[in-house]
Amino acid sequence: MEPVGSEPRSHKPAGATLIERKASFAPIVDARTRVLILGSLPGEASLAAGRYYANPRNQFWRLLGAVIGHDLASLEYEQRLATVIEHGIGLWDSIGSATRKGSLDTAIRNIAPNALAGLVATLPALRAVAFNGAKSAGIGAPQLAGTGAFELLRLPSSSPAHAALCFEAKLEQWISLRKFL
Repeated sequence: MEPVGSEPRSHKPAGATLIERKASFAPIVDARTRVLILGSLPGEASLAAGRYYANPRNQFWRLLGAVIGHDLASLEYEQRLATVIEHGIGLWDSIGSATRKGSLDTAIRNIAPNALAGLVATLPALRAVAFNGAKSAGIGAPQLAGTGAFELLRLPSSSPAHAALCFEAKLEQWISLRKFL
């Protein structure tokens, strides 16, 4: 018990940093969504901007633009979202909230997944769910396996941290989304 009037004691180890809980954004979908692309959890740049894939080094907008044949990266954010929706593409994240220091998926801890099955049940035109990277697939695919008449696709991460594949090699796999649009 702490003496009255004293400063509360910290229960974290000396030198430890408190890591705040980070949350995903609202889904960008409508009844015409045929492909739902799920990231893991927004990175620091995205959280600061309040926008999906805000890190300028993230290749997401270039990859998706190449898939639909539209230069998404040159558009203002709201125009990007409107164009994606017009093409039958939705966006969300597999993780609803978690703790993470920095932006790397490998640093994600204490995961609370998004209610993916609930969302996909509201999408009558859905033909495929694509996971942007291994972390997203590892969290989301088990939730969605066998829940609907749509395909589950694991795509290479668009993140700048996933440098094992060049843009062209990633695009070869991302192009597979076209058959569902």
